Amino acid sequence: MDISELDYELPDELIARHPAAIRGASRLLGLDRTSGKSRDLGTVNDIIELVRPGDVWVFNDTRVRPARIFAKKSSGGRVELLVLSDGAGLPGGELSVRATAMYKSSKALKAGTTLSFYKRPRNGEEPHGAPGSARVVHNLGDGLVVIEADTPIADILDAAGEIPLPPYLERLPEASDAERYQTVFARVPGAVAAPTAGLHFTEALLAAIRARGAEVTTLTLHVGPGTFRPIKAERVEDHVMHEELMHVPESTAALVNAARRVVAVGTTSVRALETAASFATDGLRCNSFRGATRLFLTPGYEFRAVDALFTNFHIPGSSLLALVGAFAGMAAAKSAYVTAIARRYRFYSYGDAMFIAAGIAPGHGEQSGPAPAPPASTATDAGLSAVSGQRSAGQQPRDFEPP
Repeated sequence: MDISELDYELPDELIARHPAAIRGASRLLGLDRTSGKSRDLGTVNDIIELVRPGDVWVFNDTRVRPARIFAKKSSGGRVELLVLSDGAGLPGGELSVRATAMYKSSKALKAGTTLSFYKRPRNGEEPHGAPGSARVVHNLGDGLVVIEADTPIADILDAAGEIPLPPYLERLPEASDAERYQTVFARVPGAVAAPTAGLHFTEALLAAIRARGAEVTTLTLHVGPGTFRPIKAERVEDHVMHEELMHVPESTAALVNAARRVVAVGTTSVRALETAASFATDGLRCNSFRGATRLFLTPGYEFRAVDALFTNFHIPGSSLLALVGAFAGMAAAKSAYVTAIARRYRFYSYGDAMFIAAGIAPGHGEQSGPAPAPPASTATDAGLSAVSGQRSAGQQPRDFEPP
């Protein structure tokens, strides 16, 4: 598939740079996986009407870390780092003093360089130091270094790190992002980006899903910076997918295998479930699995574990949009995006959502026409490539665009 198939034009004002004023109040577009038609479903809270007894709703419980940190070199030069891996979420990981990080600096960081961390000042504050310092152990190339600190990396991030908001928000983190850029079920620290489909769900909505006779369960996939990385290959299938650590517990696999319908909340949940499905035997949907995945889903892929998808609207030219096209059909997905733009849906991490499943808009149920004005309460501003159980730091994405 040519990369141009994943392109579309989005008016800048439709990029949601802040979340909806109330969690769960974002708008929801339905896309029928069978007919390819779409229709407005109201708000995210209205998804409850589409929950079925016997459903299993699968959420990603990764927790976004304050992984963006700032430091000074002994020469006085400033460095910005995005900590990618230090054992977070693994037994004893909170004590790790070594980490792999992407960096941004006026000059390449050399092995032996000393870094003194500080908390970035806000609103006229003076810069102040953070506990600990580190030295560069290795420069891995491609904008990556291995650092070793004199105190646990987790403590340094907790003291002076920032939530690494996506670059397309074009703003610094605000106090509200500490809550709103986390899901209410975030449990396992390790992500540098939120599993954004899950941001819409409240404890009350999760309870309502259960009350309809459905199961709610979790898995973990630590979202990496590659989630914002555009596909650069002209042929989509030639793209090398970023690697992410994941875990599908036995309890989740058991529920999925017994489900009447599996609803994946977010593309990360899809990738984790379909990774686990690649190890399934004896007619099961999936196995439990702990390791790393580079699963890249493109049109033509046959889904084994997932029946329905709840997701946000994704950036052009991304692996996330390719996944949506693989699940819904590329023509149907592109048509739904055209409809969403015409009807003034809000896009990207803090934007509105889609629910893709069979039977949502059968026959000629597609809606068209001028966009209704969004409710004032909804916003605060106008394929399978490889799976591995080993982590390889050498395949990290090139792009590092701090806000």
